[in-house]
Amino acid sequence: MFTWIALILIIVGAINWGLVGLFDFDLVASVFGGRRSPLARLVYILIGLSGIFTAIMLLFK
Repeated sequence: MFTWIALILIIVGAINWGLVGLFDFDLVASVFGGRRSPLARLVYILIGLSGIFTAIMLLFK
């Protein structure tokens, strides 16, 4: 279950970065009230932790 949540967050992060790169539009910030809002920061942190978790899973499998 944790792996699926991590993968979903990584996909959200990838889509968000694609939108930032292509259109200068931050979807996470738009949905959660700005880049500095506590909820947006929490989402960014969870996406980062998901990336680290997945990298570790890939390295040690």
